[in-house]
Amino acid sequence: MSRYRLVPTAPQEQVLRDHCAHARYVWNLAAEQQSWWRPGRGSAPGYCAQAAQLTGARAEHEWLRAGSQMVQQQALRDFAQAMASFFGGTHRRPTWRKAGRNEGFRIVAVKPAHVRRLGRRSGEAWIPKAGWVRFRWSRAVPEAKSYRVSCDRAGRWHIAFAAIPDPVPAPGTGQVVGVDRGVAVSAALSTGEPCSCPGLKPGELGRLKRLQRKLARARRGSNRRARTRAAIARLKARESDRRKDWAEKLSTRLAREFDVIRVEDLRIKNMTRSARGTIDSPGRNVRGKAGLNRGIQASGWGLLARRLEHKAPGRVEKISPAYTSLTCNACGCCDRRNRKSQAFRCIECGHCDHADVNAARNIAAGGGRAVASARGRLTGQREPAPSPPAGRLNREPQQRDLLVA
Repeated sequence: MSRYRLVPTAPQEQVLRDHCAHARYVWNLAAEQQSWWRPGRGSAPGYCAQAAQLTGARAEHEWLRAGSQMVQQQALRDFAQAMASFFGGTHRRPTWRKAGRNEGFRIVAVKPAHVRRLGRRSGEAWIPKAGWVRFRWSRAVPEAKSYRVSCDRAGRWHIAFAAIPDPVPAPGTGQVVGVDRGVAVSAALSTGEPCSCPGLKPGELGRLKRLQRKLARARRGSNRRARTRAAIARLKARESDRRKDWAEKLSTRLAREFDVIRVEDLRIKNMTRSARGTIDSPGRNVRGKAGLNRGIQASGWGLLARRLEHKAPGRVEKISPAYTSLTCNACGCCDRRNRKSQAFRCIECGHCDHADVNAARNIAAGGGRAVASARGRLTGQREPAPSPPAGRLNREPQQRDLLVA
């Protein structure tokens, strides 16, 4: 979806907030009806039944009737689509929407006359009950039959037109690139180029910490707490914008320069799971794991992979990450002693390289196992096995003795 910055006036912003409240209210009612369903009971009401109930609710409540019927009906359609995706196994079960966090609504049946250009950098879109609302014409606006208006936590309004852009054409050179995602280096390319995702600057990080301490001292429900939360949200939005801009530019460049893009098949959700554990079985090194989780999320691993798949469909290959950071790309030696932090030095051939770049070259070749087996076939030697974990060193001799006996 192509998203643009919306610039409503104060009266228009109030109308947009009312639309968001109505859409959220209707969505939550549909979610509550669905939550009462249990196996053995009759089927939960679908979109048609809920639309009829919405008509009765609008006739009974004046505040709901004052809103846009299209906005409220589309909230029901969105919920029906979310439930269909949940039962299809592609998405999670839709949950309740919260004020200040899930602010948005959708407009359908958009005609070309509903969007017009005013100048070089400005345009207008027609929104029910609000009239013509200006937005920044930062790039060409695609033709779309619907668009979504949303407000983020920093209070910024956006309009996103539902149009799927054309994929980036392949260069046709046959070149392959491997992308190794890390924390110290967000994305290392097999060409030897390290790419780091920009975050907040040192001064901004200091201000964020001061605001977080100020938020902890503020009384709940006070105006001071609301202002502090808004200031924190603006800083977080700035960091998110930089991360998205970095992912968009890098993914576009890779899709234009390479025919095949190989990335690690990482389970990011499992990797960023909390290590606190339970009361009976508390976790270990919780603070360090929490810092690692924040580093992974700030590096934009998932965003980069998703945008690559969107812009280069069919040209993105996911490679197993096993032993890619321990295998020497020059000789195929796989040993844990090869890597020490960000430096890579092979204990067999003495090959030195940046650890992430070496891993990216292994990914471009098909993975650590593929590199090791290929080097073994070329030299006539057997593929070297990775060194076992430290906890297994003492058990292996005992197992061999049992086999001999």
